[in-house]
This record gives sequence, structure tokens and C-alpha cells, in this order.
Amino acid sequence: MTFGEHVFLYCERGTDAALWAEPINTISNAGFFLAALVAWQLLLWRPPAERSPDHFLLVGLTFLIGCGSLAFHVYADEGTELADIVPIGLFMMVYLGFALNRFLAVPPGWTVLIVIGFALIVGAAMQVQCWDGGIGLPGPEVTDAKQCLNGSVGYLPALGALIILAMLLTERHHRVAPYVVWATIIFIVSIILRSIDISFCDRVVIDGRNVGTHFIWHILNAVVIFLLLLASLRAGPVLSAATKPPRRPVAVPAELASVEIVRTEADTAETDAAETGSAKTVTVKAEPDKSESDKKDSAKDEPAKEDQKKEETKSAKTVLAKTAPAKTEPAKDEPKESSKAGSTDEKPAATDDASKEDAEAESKSGDEASSEGEEGESEPDKPEEAEPKMP
Repeated sequence: MTFGEHVFLYCERGTDAALWAEPINTISNAGFFLAALVAWQLLLWRPPAERSPDHFLLVGLTFLIGCGSLAFHVYADEGTELADIVPIGLFMMVYLGFALNRFLAVPPGWTVLIVIGFALIVGAAMQVQCWDGGIGLPGPEVTDAKQCLNGSVGYLPALGALIILAMLLTERHHRVAPYVVWATIIFIVSIILRSIDISFCDRVVIDGRNVGTHFIWHILNAVVIFLLLLASLRAGPVLSAATKPPRRPVAVPAELASVEIVRTEADTAETDAAETGSAKTVTVKAEPDKSESDKKDSAKDEPAKEDQKKEETKSAKTVLAKTAPAKTEPAKDEPKESSKAGSTDEKPAATDDASKEDAEAESKSGDEASSEGEEGESEPDKPEEAEPKMP
């Protein structure tokens, strides 16, 4: 392999070995530099906690893609062809690993294995060539072999990876799914335009020059890379593979709400019993709604409750009668004196705020009034005057 040997692959250059033989293809590489600069500025605007070395690596590879493509379309030799291919291959592998780990939460070990397998597939695809009546790896007897699809076969593994990634992200409703989907659609169009560059060479003419469609490949690829960089900036933190989305609350009917509450209390009681070492069995029964039969049973129980209340009242009266002081009963023949004595006995009791001395005075006056009532039995016609109370 001679690094200084010229390579004629695209319509605009034709067979011209001059440095400025591809002006349109060369200028169109500005899209890569623009994408790298904008992504760099967006990255710097983000908080330091949301930046990672992967972001800076992807932006740097985008800048190298622009430099390598610019050099190849200026010098067009095998050395600059490698400078064009290598940064693109590195970007594809780095971004695939980033997407697997940050978008799909694939463990690092599996991510490395998948990226290595992808690199092997890309290397094998770049060796595929076409000739009259055949496609694959040509033998020494084949003399007219050339790259299939104008060298676009090497990008088909990247397209397949993007399609699978877009489908998975869309199925999971990931926040970056729209960016990856649009990048995939644009990349499909871009590969088609790269493949038909030679076929449509004389149909795309600018300023009297046949330029083909390769320059559109540059512009669309710059858009694809910029969308992928935006997706990487909005990826968020690394998620665990076991992370599950929170469950939505389910509406529970009102009839089962009490049952669920009782069950929860039972589970809590069983847990406490297990922790303390006590062997208690908790039996929980759901209380059904009261029916007409329950209402009838409660109505039957009401007379029994009333009888129980009456018995309690009688027992209370009996206790009060035993604890109350004995009173002298007046004679039946003299209702007047008994009424007088009763009037003295029916004086209001001392309030809670009165002192003990007042209570004793009241009791003494009551005894004197009762004795006077007994003396008045012999003289019923004379009203008796009440003696003054003792101080």
C-alpha cells in the first residue's frame, strides 16, 4: 500500500489529481466543524455535574471527522483516505458504546463485547467488493473488482445499529428517541446519495462542473452527527438495568377499601409478632355491609338493652338507699307537724363550695326541728316557732 498514490472515487474529482479538484466537496466539510462547535458550546453551558469525558470525546471526534474529510478531498491519496475513515469508525464505536450504556443501561461488560463485535462486522463489510457476476471477497483471478455501492457498504452496519437503537428507544419512550429516529432517517437518505454519486455525476452540475451528490452526503452526515450529539447531551444519568418505572396507582372500589385496610393491619401485627418472637395468630375477617337481617337483629336486642338499663337503675337506687341516713317517720294522725318537719328536712344541701362547719350546723338544726315536731303532737293547734340556728 502506497500512501502517496492518488485515489479517484468521486464524481467531482474524476481523474484530476490537482489539490483544488473538489471544491464543492471540500467546502461542504464545514458542516462537521459547525456541528462540533455548536455541540461544544452546548456542552460548556451545561452544569459540570452533567458533563462526562464521553461528551468531550464525541465532540473531539466530530472535529477530527471534518479535518480528515477535508484533507482527503484536497489531497485524495491513500494516506488521507485513512485520515478520513479512521475518525468515522472511532465515532461509530464510541457512540454505540455510549448509547448502549447510557440509553439502554447495558452493563459495561456486555457493552464492550457488543462494540468489539460491531467493529469486526464493519471491518468485514469494508472488504466486500463487487465485480461482474459476483459480490464478496474477490480472489486473485478477479481483476475487475471494485467497492460496492461506491464504498457505502462499510456504513451499512452503522445504519443497522441506528435502526435497532431507534426502535428500542421508541418502545421504551426514552427522551432521546426522537433525535435518534430522525438521525436514522436522515442517514438512510445520506447513504443513498453517497451510493449514487457516480451514477448521477452528469445530472448534478454546478457552474458548469459535474459535482455529483457526494457533497450532500457531507451536509446530511453533519446533521446526523449533530442530532446524535444532542441526544448524548440529553441522556441523563446512567440507569441501572434493574430499574423499573413506578407503578401507577390503581383505583380500589369503596367496598374493598375496608378489607384492604384490615389486611394491612393484620400484616403489620404479624410482622411485629414475628420480630418479638411471640407466636400469635392474627385472624382478620372483613366486616360486610349491614343488611336488613342485621337491622332486625339489632331491633330485637333493644328490649333486652332497656331491661338491662332498668336493672342497673334499680341497683343504683338500692345502693343509695343503704348509704342514705335514716329519717324519723311522722305519725299518720298529725300530717301538719310531719309536713313541718318535712319542710325542715327538705332544706337544700350545702353546695360543694360550703365549708365543713356550715354542713355540721345544718345537720344540728335539722335534728332540733325534728325534735320539735315530736313535741308538737300533743299541741297540734299551736304553731311552733323555729329556734334560731346555731352559729
